[in-house]
Amino acid sequence: MNRPTDPQALRDEIKAMLVETLMLQRTVAEIADAQPLFGPEGLGLDSVDALQLVVALDKGYGLKISDAEVAKQALQSVTAMADAVLAHQAKR
Repeated sequence: MNRPTDPQALRDEIKAMLVETLMLQRTVAEIADAQPLFGPEGLGLDSVDALQLVVALDKGYGLKISDAEVAKQALQSVTAMADAVLAHQAKR
């Protein structure tokens, strides 16, 4: 699978994955790159959403998140998710 290496294209793809996977009632354009994914000031995602995102990142990008601390960092925002994917791709 050919994945974007351009950071903005990857962030946009991740936003689309968020909307589709979590069935968000928002458009890709309504999600800011640095917007927190969890909490009232962010998208308001919960632990079930986090689990779905971990699975989606593994399926879509081969990024395996097995540690709670890593998940906390990687799932902070769209930018953090994209950075984690790019770092994973750079290791391959």
